[in-house]
Amino acid sequence: MRNFSAILDKLVPLFVIIAFFIIWELATVLFQIPSFLLPAPSTIFGVMAKSFVPIMGHAGQTLWTTCIGFAFAIAFGLLGGVVLGSSPRLYRAFYPLLIGFNSIPKVAVVPVLVIWFGIGTIPAIISAFLISFFPIMVNVATGIATLEPELKDVLLALGAKRRDIMVKVGIPRSMPYFFASLKIAITLAFVGAIISETVAANSGIGYLMVSAASRFDVPLVFAGLLVTSIMGVGMYGVAAVIEQRTVGWAMRSTGAQVQ
Repeated sequence: MRNFSAILDKLVPLFVIIAFFIIWELATVLFQIPSFLLPAPSTIFGVMAKSFVPIMGHAGQTLWTTCIGFAFAIAFGLLGGVVLGSSPRLYRAFYPLLIGFNSIPKVAVVPVLVIWFGIGTIPAIISAFLISFFPIMVNVATGIATLEPELKDVLLALGAKRRDIMVKVGIPRSMPYFFASLKIAITLAFVGAIISETVAANSGIGYLMVSAASRFDVPLVFAGLLVTSIMGVGMYGVAAVIEQRTVGWAMRSTGAQVQ
């Protein structure tokens, strides 16, 4: 019975997705919505099958730039979070600056990146980095900065050095925060890459959608959106699996499953 319940829990998201597409299909038929306004899922899947090779080529470009930008965001976000979290003074000093920088719409930064680096891959990588860097760094810094002062005092009294406390207690304690931020940041990284591709690129899903929209090929635009969502869900799932295997000790033992 417990195994059946576990299998059912895993199948429920699939049932919800199938129901969503069925309702979408029926709505377009019942209300006779033209495909240039809202294409039916069957039309979108047909376009995806017809243009599979070019769509996958653009998707591969977007996935490549997103992964590179996201990798840089992980490296610098983790390093910055450790530095800021280990020093309350630095945390208070730089936090307003980081908030202000993160408040700048990244689409407004893309033209500047184009002036500096030209059109193509580099602006997309930097956009993916900029939009996903902040949540990683803030979550890691928060996880380290909220280490209980009493725990620090006890460890210092037992002869531990501050560096040992940071490496053996602070950083492991921040890992649940880190992996929670990864699942948010990876979806943001796709947003950043596609924003750049819509403004200044000659390949990628963003470029594909803008090019299709200029021809009023709305089903192809939705095909690009669907492929992007599939890639985002896939990357989210990878982060969730790594989280489960790495910091499973931080999850409740009541059978909590990865979301």
